[in-house]
Amino acid sequence: MISKQHIKVFFKVFLLSLVILGGTAAAVFSNISPETSPTISQYGSRGKEVKAVQQALKDRGLFNSDVTGYYGPITEAAVKRFQKQQGISQTGIAGPATLKALGISIGALPAATEANISLLARIISAEARGEPYEGQVAVGAVILNRIEHPSFPDTLSGVIFQKGAFTAVTDGQFDKPVSDSAYSAARDALNGWDPTGGCIYYYNPKKTSNKFIWSRPVVITIGDHRFCM
Repeated sequence: MISKQHIKVFFKVFLLSLVILGGTAAAVFSNISPETSPTISQYGSRGKEVKAVQQALKDRGLFNSDVTGYYGPITEAAVKRFQKQQGISQTGIAGPATLKALGISIGALPAATEANISLLARIISAEARGEPYEGQVAVGAVILNRIEHPSFPDTLSGVIFQKGAFTAVTDGQFDKPVSDSAYSAARDALNGWDPTGGCIYYYNPKKTSNKFIWSRPVVITIGDHRFCM
């Protein structure tokens, strides 16, 4: 039979073990560097940030493969070479320090707050008033896709008010009353609906002669707008 004394000893040992383990865990976590903290761009991951890393490394002559958006062994090796050049810990993970050294800054998608819905709805209404509903959502999706793309500003307002990005901001359309459908389209876009499949450009072929935009590969046409990468 186990005596009360044995039980007391057992609990003392148990509590002491928790203290020791807790101290060890705290020491381990306190030693995690910013470079090795959780990040998107590491072996096995995919996405726009990975594409940006690959392209930046390719521009520096360190990545001699296709830009696929998949973080495999070739990308990892290229990241390590870059980290060695920059004096960054050679983890093969593109953490904050590595991304900063590569000049990559990618924003996070904004939440569907009333303020964000109102702002996105205003540019949707200005740019796509009269377009089919799916086309309005698509315009909103393009704006949100730009936030996550390294070639554009990192915030919703930054993308919308980027100089020369949207003529509707400067020609008075932006200040006109917002259509009800634009508010709904903004909510759908902010909640993840992207009819374009990730496009970052769109244009009306009847209204533009811009050679650059015409050179972009068209993914889908909705209403009067062509959406492209």
